[in-house]
Amino acid sequence: MTARAPRTVALLANPAAGAGHAAPAAERAVARLRALGVEVERHAGRDAEDAARLAREAVAGGADALAVVGGDGMVNLALQAVAGTAVPLGVVPAGTGNDHAREYGLPRDAPEAAADVIAAGRTRTVDLGRITGPDGTAHWFGSVLATGFDSLVSDRTNRLRWPRGRMRYNLAILAEFANLRPLPFRITLADGTVIERDLTLAAVGNTRSYGGGMLICPAALPDDGLLDVTLVAAMPRLRIARFFPTVFKGTHVHHPEVETHRTPSLRIESPGITSYADGEFIAPLPVEVTAVPNALRLLVP
Repeated sequence: MTARAPRTVALLANPAAGAGHAAPAAERAVARLRALGVEVERHAGRDAEDAARLAREAVAGGADALAVVGGDGMVNLALQAVAGTAVPLGVVPAGTGNDHAREYGLPRDAPEAAADVIAAGRTRTVDLGRITGPDGTAHWFGSVLATGFDSLVSDRTNRLRWPRGRMRYNLAILAEFANLRPLPFRITLADGTVIERDLTLAAVGNTRSYGGGMLICPAALPDDGLLDVTLVAAMPRLRIARFFPTVFKGTHVHHPEVETHRTPSLRIESPGITSYADGEFIAPLPVEVTAVPNALRLLVP
């Protein structure tokens, strides 16, 4: 790890993140950074595409660091700008899941403490995952790529217009659980191993958790150059209902229905299934996923 206090920070906020908590969190973080003598350039995109443009421009414009205020989706947006560059990323967690913050011990629900971390300039170099979709477009992610039941839930959540917030996601879970079915997957690992079986879900972790602390890949390390793959076999509904609570503890990997692998890259195929990473839609399957060592400099405590 290295430390170099940034003089200028480009700060990008998502006002809608965390049910509106990001806007006041941004105000508090900016005030703290300026009190610590850091020059802050504030940015707020009209939409995700505009925010991504602003992030790229801030990195190209010579900011000492890019900081985001929001959840894992906001982090994912920033990764597209900072991955593979020397510009470090700072995070003021203000989302619903905050799984990046959990992984790296970043202060949650404490914007001033998160600003202190950014101002101190202590960086850790970690891996990122890179996803290449069917059209050849590449996309970076930091935590977990989800396919199968998880991505079906996310698809349905995005189609629903009511209710808002977490309850919409919960309703989507219930609806997809009622439609639960075996999903045929074909997964090819870097060493040529081919896994063809019916699954409930397949998850690829650069870090351990998704969904607000679900330890789907409990042994994943963000600096080992490998991706952790968790495959959950197709099961009857009652068994699935008993199984899912164990994911929060990470003990699900001891169940006979769970298969785990480590690989530097893989290909995932399943007809009609989409992929999400860091909670964001990425692409329909098939996708190629690769671990890219030392792709991110992250500001950490």
